[in-house]
Amino acid sequence: MSLRINDTAPDFTAETTQGTINFHEWIGEGWAVLFSHPKDFTPVCTTELGAVAGLQQEFAARNCKVIGISVDGVSDHEAWSKDIESSGGHPVTYPLVGDPKLEGVKQYDMLPADAGDTSEGRTPMDNATARSVFVIGPDKKIKATLTYPMSTGRNFAEILRLLDSVQLTATEQVATPANWEDGDDVISLPAVSDDAARAKYPEGWEQPLPYIRIVPQPGTDG
Repeated sequence: MSLRINDTAPDFTAETTQGTINFHEWIGEGWAVLFSHPKDFTPVCTTELGAVAGLQQEFAARNCKVIGISVDGVSDHEAWSKDIESSGGHPVTYPLVGDPKLEGVKQYDMLPADAGDTSEGRTPMDNATARSVFVIGPDKKIKATLTYPMSTGRNFAEILRLLDSVQLTATEQVATPANWEDGDDVISLPAVSDDAARAKYPEGWEQPLPYIRIVPQPGTDG
């Protein structure tokens, strides 16, 4: 099953480092970021989980929970978490899903159906495609996805920027331009009429092209 933006994120019940969870219930009324790993005790993933551990307050400030998933079991995750804290300087306070039967990564289309039903004997290269990020909204729909190769650590500052954008554009009739950061000017959607845009932005807008209206980010003083 191929997953696309606006598809419902597959629900699952699984063992984690924080006990058994039902994914949709665990998300609750807020946002979630699910990010996957091909194997425990791998160097790039160790740095990634450590980076996320250091950003927990940033995600919490955005009403967003974070959860990791790896094809190894929970006992391995618990041991790995000690290495992550030792190297990264922050405890892993978010749950890590144990997926030794490869069920979760298959549900999320990160491994093919014929990959087998056990993580035993599989190398990181066997699971190289389990390197994805899913941003999931309160409606349990997938809002964004990213997939990285094993050789490239994920940029979680960019994932926070992406989260800021999808949260803003979920409630306002705007889009965010290239390299946008929270607080920067945004683009009024083409579907919004000029009259409606004038009511929202009485001071007007910049219009470098007929189909681009650059306006202050809603909720800012700019």
